[in-house]
Amino acid sequence: MEGTNPVNKKLAAALSGGAVLVLALTGCSSDEGNKELDAWAKKVCDTVPAQNTKITAAYDAITKAAKDTTSTPKELQKADSQAFQDLSDGYKARASVLDNAGAPPGVDGGAKKQQDAVTKLTALSSAYADLKKQVDGLDTKDQGKFATGLKEVSAEMRKMESQRQSALGALKSLEEGDTKQALNDQAGCKKASASASAAATDS
Repeated sequence: MEGTNPVNKKLAAALSGGAVLVLALTGCSSDEGNKELDAWAKKVCDTVPAQNTKITAAYDAITKAAKDTTSTPKELQKADSQAFQDLSDGYKARASVLDNAGAPPGVDGGAKKQQDAVTKLTALSSAYADLKKQVDGLDTKDQGKFATGLKEVSAEMRKMESQRQSALGALKSLEEGDTKQALNDQAGCKKASASASAAATDS
């Protein structure tokens, strides 16, 4: 249905530009080891590739739905609803891992930074869950109402951009200094960083 597609493209546009939070790694490695901090980093990084894949796939699904001019309102609703659910689950998982890992050992202000990241990722997860509910409530039988509803969802996503950036900033703050080096040494975070770089190159 071409009538609904241009509106849905706004959803994809709202997601573009560094959509995935991957603990913004730079690829450098540490010269000296800190066993406690390395153990903490391993807890954080082991599940990052799976979370990253889930989040990336969800953003891709919304983008794909936006480009598909043959999709019916019902199909668009289903695709966006599932994507928002996956985004909510993905960010919730990131928050849970950081929460369970605790503060990075021996890092000044580490506990505050860790809790800030957990809080903001949890809030982002809840925001996507709310978008899923909003999409699920759209009237797919009336194309006009459906298009209007998608506009409202798109507007909410644009409002969420600052929230997403805030969560990204909290993660970047958490990874500074020794924490960054410890994370960069972990295979999981290296893999996620490589995947994010490849995705950025392709987009």
